[in-house]
Amino acid sequence: MPTLFRFVIILLFLTLLAFGSMFALTIFVEPQQKEETIRVPMRDIFDKN
Repeated sequence: MPTLFRFVIILLFLTLLAFGSMFALTIFVEPQQKEETIRVPMRDIFDKN
């Protein structure tokens, strides 16, 4: 029984660590936005294949 309890506690700790790191990423990291232009050749637009 102590081994099972220790396993559950370790899983709980790892889960809280993962959620904590995801939460910290959403708070402290700001995504950079940029405009992107992709040129599509006309033959690719009208290709019937």
